Amino acid sequence: MNITEEDRKFMREAIRLANESVKNGGGPFGAVIVKDGSIVAGSSNRVTLDNDPTAHAEVNTIREACRKLGTFDLSGCIIYTSCKPCPMCLSAIYWAHIDRIYYGNTRKDANDINFADDFIYEELNKPLSERTIPILPLLRDEALQTFRLWTEKTDKTEY
Repeated sequence: MNITEEDRKFMREAIRLANESVKNGGGPFGAVIVKDGSIVAGSSNRVTLDNDPTAHAEVNTIREACRKLGTFDLSGCIIYTSCKPCPMCLSAIYWAHIDRIYYGNTRKDANDINFADDFIYEELNKPLSERTIPILPLLRDEALQTFRLWTEKTDKTEY
């Protein structure tokens, strides 16, 4: 896949948002979502500013793009992010059906400044009984009733 000057322009905007975030007290991450050659949304990391551990640049940008486009499906969009997405952000990108990811910094670069995601990847490879945070099944039979309701619903919006 060829990298274009337009790709570089969009990545520079993601990096600019990351720099601005650092200056304003946020985390060193920024992202933009592009559709049809135009920026739809752009945001930065606001974890500490919003007291929200999910307020990563990519998640914030996905939320903004979905609001602006009036959809939860970002097919046809590209995300440019100043750092390779963490597991949460990568999952959100997949759930949003974004077509392509461009990233600046690597996981190692992030690890070098004490933003390490490796512990999450390691946790996911462990059996449930060995994970740091206990994860226990509870009331499955009752919870399955909700899934039955969903299955039977004829006017649902699939996603």
